[in-house]
Amino acid sequence: MTAQNVTISAIADSFSGYLATPASPSGAGIILIQEIFGVNSVMRKIADSYAEAGYFALVPDLFWRLEPNTQLDPDYEDQLAKAFDFYQRFDVDKGMEDLQASLTFLRHYPGCSGKVGSVGFCLGGKLAYLMATRTDADCSVSYYGVAIESSLAEAPNIQKPLILHLAENDEFASPESQATIQQTLKDNPLVTIYSYAGVSHAFGRVDSAAYRPEAAELARDRTLAFLQQHLS
Repeated sequence: MTAQNVTISAIADSFSGYLATPASPSGAGIILIQEIFGVNSVMRKIADSYAEAGYFALVPDLFWRLEPNTQLDPDYEDQLAKAFDFYQRFDVDKGMEDLQASLTFLRHYPGCSGKVGSVGFCLGGKLAYLMATRTDADCSVSYYGVAIESSLAEAPNIQKPLILHLAENDEFASPESQATIQQTLKDNPLVTIYSYAGVSHAFGRVDSAAYRPEAAELARDRTLAFLQQHLS
């Protein structure tokens, strides 16, 4: 596995991304969509792990319009506050344009098979849902996405397989919002929803207070099987 920073062309500009490439010369691609903390060490480690599993893993810098190369640590209060400020100011529609550009970049990257899915966390979890409604990504996976209920009107646009990993005790996704999501999407054969009992937001973030190994490993196993099924 190797890693490098790459430049992705956007509609009127360009931005950076962290690309981890597998040891093998070919494979499918995955767009990894950041939490509210930018392309930090957590996201880079996740990308590396997917590259070790045989995927081209790209983490685009979605906060580049606010502050390029943002890397925040949620364990520090000032950085957490800055992350929430960025979240409040983040333009979802512009972010989706950047994700479409990232999808195109990775599909044409040397060695990539052209099959590309997405996996997103927190803010990225919502954007992964929108990848399923607004782009032609081959499949998408959302981990504890925030505010998905506000975009359920787009659900009829889902054309490719989607997994939602929900945290039962997610402090940023109320039981009512999770119930609305499940009720709205339950009859869509392209959507699979898993709810993880007794865990909170960010249960999959390694080395954090919220990390729950059993739930995180189960979600990862389900995700890898899903990606293998739809990206092979």
